[in-house]
Amino acid sequence: MKIGDRHYRTIWLAEDGHTVEVIDQTLLPHQFVVLPLNDLAEAAAAIRDMVVRGAPLIGATAAYGMALAVRADAADGAIEQAHETLLATRPTAVNLRWALDDMRRLLLAAPTAERQALAYRRAAEICDDDVATCHGIGVHGKELIAEARRAKGGDGPINVLTHCNAGWLATVDWGTALAPVYLAHDEGIPVHVWVDETRPRNQGAALTAFELGSHGVPYTVIVDNAGGHLMQHGMVDLCITGTDRTTANGDVCNKIGTYLKALAAHDNNIPFYVGLPHSTIDWTIGDGVREVPIEQRDGTEVSHIQGLDGAGAIASVRTVPDGAPVANYAFDVTPARLVTGLITERGVCPASRDGLAGLYPEHAAGGPA
Repeated sequence: MKIGDRHYRTIWLAEDGHTVEVIDQTLLPHQFVVLPLNDLAEAAAAIRDMVVRGAPLIGATAAYGMALAVRADAADGAIEQAHETLLATRPTAVNLRWALDDMRRLLLAAPTAERQALAYRRAAEICDDDVATCHGIGVHGKELIAEARRAKGGDGPINVLTHCNAGWLATVDWGTALAPVYLAHDEGIPVHVWVDETRPRNQGAALTAFELGSHGVPYTVIVDNAGGHLMQHGMVDLCITGTDRTTANGDVCNKIGTYLKALAAHDNNIPFYVGLPHSTIDWTIGDGVREVPIEQRDGTEVSHIQGLDGAGAIASVRTVPDGAPVANYAFDVTPARLVTGLITERGVCPASRDGLAGLYPEHAAGGPA
């Protein structure tokens, strides 16, 4: 995607061919800073501290983290340790495990002398695959927006409500939930996005608003609890969110608050779609509510908020009483029964075991995850 007149991915190699560079998303939208990752520890910290975030980008960063680790030590034990270190950074997004298992399997099967080149090559392939996958999600999802436009009789823009950030900043490029929006906009379909602020880290207000504005897509930032009101008054045509893990039966784990949006959409007969790449499907889990591990993050994300002060500097301020206890559940699970459809790179399917199996028969037949 473009920022100004330059095209960016969210992760790439520096000119030296081995240093990994990423956009520091903790500083957006106020500062645009490119951060170099020089070793395993820095890659792990970037994932853990949400310098990079979004399930597909977490997976891509983990893949390059393995490459950085192998550059320092290509022995079997070092590969296993790197896998363990990176896997511990974030527990919920399944792309992390998917990418790490893929890298470990490939590297341990290769001669030691070939592992560094192989690691960088495979990490680049994972990134390129994510770009192609997200573009495919966009192609299929764009048709849903076009269909909504036709159903509306061509009167006014299509109003899409989204939650958190599932655009290009959450992937390597294009995004999941927002890829259909970008393709629709680029083809001249009028579209407007209601952007949930998405507390506690404000990924919607900070990141989604930043990238939609950079691309020229009309949007409006709203407080998290405004979505139901908008739906009741006919101001939302469809909802599209992303997902950090989708179970084999179609349950969707996404940023906290997604479940409430799905309930409101269901009550108001508004389609609720979820955009996801194949790497986000967890074929080993069938009940998302009971089986998906829900990350609990530091309470300061709830008790404090970051923004610009009067002097234009980034500052953090406390919004709760001193010493107030807080809870910070990072994700919730939306049951498949509330999801109208899953938008994948292979097409749109019902949120069900049969629906997913129809698009991914190799997994339904017991193939590798």
